[in-house]
Amino acid sequence: MNITFQRRTDLALLALRRLAESEGVTSRSELASETGTTSSFIPQVMSPLVEAGWVTSSRGPGGGYRLTESAFGVRLLEVVEAIEGPSADGTCVLRDAPCPGEDSCPIHVIWTEARRVLVEGFDRVLVLQPNTQGVNR
Repeated sequence: MNITFQRRTDLALLALRRLAESEGVTSRSELASETGTTSSFIPQVMSPLVEAGWVTSSRGPGGGYRLTESAFGVRLLEVVEAIEGPSADGTCVLRDAPCPGEDSCPIHVIWTEARRVLVEGFDRVLVLQPNTQGVNR
């Protein structure tokens, strides 16, 4: 069994950490280089973070990405769901279709419990510690 995040989720988590370490605005090309992806892929990674209000984006010379105060204290579950969608989407893990409910698959009960534990764990993990000195120092 292999349970992994999508590549965009991995990159989003890394980007949040890199932005927390940076001073001021980080350009798209810098962020791509620091996260090991392409400059053209960065907007796909960052767009959900901007929509969530954790990052601001500015265009033009001197533009790029910057954390907002609300990024500090964000939980892993929030980032995963911002990128990948809701954790409980009603899809059967074996059938890759909506769970029929009354005719559930053989692992329905086990998978439901495992997902509950995983979601609760992700909700306890802070991606960035609360910032007591202001955004980007």
